[in-house]
Amino acid sequence: MNQQHNCDVLIIGSGAAGLSLALHLAQNADVVILSKGRVNEGSTFYAQGGIAAVFDENDSVESHVADTLVAGAGLCVQDIVQYTAENAKTCLEWLIEQGVDFDQEDNNDGDVRYHLTREGGHSHRRILHAADATGQAIQTTLVERVQNHSRIRIFERYNAIDLVCEESSTATKSCIGAYIWNRNSEKVERIFAKKVILATGGASKVYQYTSNPDIASGDGIAMAWRAGCRVANMEFNQFHPTCLFHPEAGNFLLTEALRGEGALLRRPDGSRFMPSFDERAELAPRDIVARAIDYEMKRLGADCMYLDISHKSPEFIKQHFPTIYEKTKSLGIDMTKQPMPIVPAAHYTCGGVMIDKRGKTDIDNLYAIGEVAYTGLHGANRMASNSLLECLVFAKAAADDIVQGLASYQSYKSIPAWDESRVTDSDEEVVIQHNWHELRLFMWDYVGIVRTTKRLERALHRVELLQREIDEYYRNFRVSNNLLELRNLVQVAELIIKSAMSRKESRGLHYTLDYPELSDDVNTTVLSPDEEHQRASLN
Repeated sequence: MNQQHNCDVLIIGSGAAGLSLALHLAQNADVVILSKGRVNEGSTFYAQGGIAAVFDENDSVESHVADTLVAGAGLCVQDIVQYTAENAKTCLEWLIEQGVDFDQEDNNDGDVRYHLTREGGHSHRRILHAADATGQAIQTTLVERVQNHSRIRIFERYNAIDLVCEESSTATKSCIGAYIWNRNSEKVERIFAKKVILATGGASKVYQYTSNPDIASGDGIAMAWRAGCRVANMEFNQFHPTCLFHPEAGNFLLTEALRGEGALLRRPDGSRFMPSFDERAELAPRDIVARAIDYEMKRLGADCMYLDISHKSPEFIKQHFPTIYEKTKSLGIDMTKQPMPIVPAAHYTCGGVMIDKRGKTDIDNLYAIGEVAYTGLHGANRMASNSLLECLVFAKAAADDIVQGLASYQSYKSIPAWDESRVTDSDEEVVIQHNWHELRLFMWDYVGIVRTTKRLERALHRVELLQREIDEYYRNFRVSNNLLELRNLVQVAELIIKSAMSRKESRGLHYTLDYPELSDDVNTTVLSPDEEHQRASLN
């Protein structure tokens, strides 16, 4: 019999969204945080730039809203953008109360204020940051807070396998917990929760080149889809324009704040190219910059382009970008004297599980917050430094709703035991590795920065073949980390491809050579599991 754990609230994910939600809830509930790796590993930890909020008296919420709507290319939900911008400063002040130490500056009038930087798409300086390691400052602060809270338990090195749902009295589905895999003991366990929150981050690991850590495998999106939730705008995958191009750099990101502070993009011959693509040049939204870099690389047959801030003083560079300076220096690149080689890399999933303003999904007692969710904030292209902001704003909104609903539960329930009586240990791990590499390669080649209908059709055909192989493998062998992630990545890949195939235009992050113009028909792409099941039954 598998071990069963019980709690009031289960939070699957340990980034900014999950940790801040836990802290909001812990005075009213017993909380379990499920962390696939160590609790301080995740996309939040590696975020360099900062968080957008209006702190400057010359800035305004209306301006923040307007900039976000422009970046989102007509697909943002305006009341969600308004709600997020209006609550930004309050959520940042809460984060400061938790102990996050954002950079400050002396304005020569005796007042010390927060140093605000500017990034692509923003018309004002409104990015609070902790040097160039903002995510690390946030993650370590929140981790320390949750580790010291008596009503929060952290399950490290646990994968969520699938959500457990039951039919409720109102004939709707209700989530009551999850099956989880203990990576320490390699055993499947169960956990009951009155409320379940997906805070698992995005799915950029579906691509060969990504700025994200290894855990970004789309787990929450895939689990929610299998449980019956709709997803939206999965075709909009943001490729960060400037990932360091070096064989020993892995997925090291060069923050957009570099361009905000004057860094220039150059060809291998040293000439600039962004002014030819957009009047905002290096400060154009990420989709425009990434496509420009991709275009120049393909046109010239070059392996990379270059990011140059060497015209700034060494003192300025070392003060504002100490992490990047030390990292590049360790690789033999002196950014105070020479440009840095860069390539675009998959960075952020703008679509996700559909939720309302309180974080609620289509399934009762199931919430989703952060990158795993589709709120309508980002539209067709996320504006820089709105991602961590979204985590904080919707964590608070979800917490307020969850607290109100906890009292309706009187006791814990028993979750059916996990049955692995007919499976064996895998003797073909190489199959998983082969499928893994094949998936990420054809997603990069066929469903990347520039797409065509033929490329998408080829990708869908390959995904369908992989799904059959992986499904058979999953039914016959015991679970493992690689198998669980691959199963989820293949599911997310299918959702991305089908969403991209349904959009007959080029908008924001979705660019196709077959439909290069904007359509007058502006719609969010929504996929429903019910419709998929109906189509499957007809075939």
